[in-house]
Amino acid sequence: GQVSLINRLDRETSGIVLVAKSAAAAGELGKAMQQRLFRKVYLAVVQGSPIWESAYCAEPLRRMAEVAETRLHVRQCCDAGGKPCATALRVLSRVPARAGLPPMALVECRPRTGRLHQIRVHLAHLGHPLVGDKIYGGDESCYLDFIARGWTPELAARLILPRHALHACELSFPHRGRLLTVRSPLPGDLAELLDGGGSGVRNGGGSGGACVAASSL
Repeated sequence: GQVSLINRLDRETSGIVLVAKSAAAAGELGKAMQQRLFRKVYLAVVQGSPIWESAYCAEPLRRMAEVAETRLHVRQCCDAGGKPCATALRVLSRVPARAGLPPMALVECRPRTGRLHQIRVHLAHLGHPLVGDKIYGGDESCYLDFIARGWTPELAARLILPRHALHACELSFPHRGRLLTVRSPLPGDLAELLDGGGSGVRNGGGSGGACVAASSL
């Protein structure tokens, strides 16, 4: 029969994608999603070392093009006139600067809402964008350069990682009267980044871009 995707990830985000194998399962899970009964956890490798151990960002989000100049129509921004949005954050580990690599931190992210690019925008707003984020990592020219020329040594020097360092590691949801939890371990490229294997990561090594764990119902 026809399968249905229940949740979606940004193009460069690795991790769990939930697939329903029947119309009945899709209907049940879709209803639970609308009722906000899904609980999602992400792991992010961010630039710098946050001064906080935990944080709660509740900045509303809207399309940046509605309030400011941007060449990227998909770019979102924090703005008081935007839609309600909230993300709970907790630092799991910190990595000091190493040869050729800046300081970084591994942050657990628990979105309370499901806005486009929510985690990425909130982390950037707090001053700690994702490593490798071509849109929110600093200069949006990174994204335009990537579209025009692909992954180049110049972009590797600026971004470190060929994709943004975000992984959907846990998904909990009700199904047939039970609460199910699916987990996906940190992928190889992000683990290597935290362990200091910068050269392989810069050259496009690691497995994070293809690491997708699917739970089929």
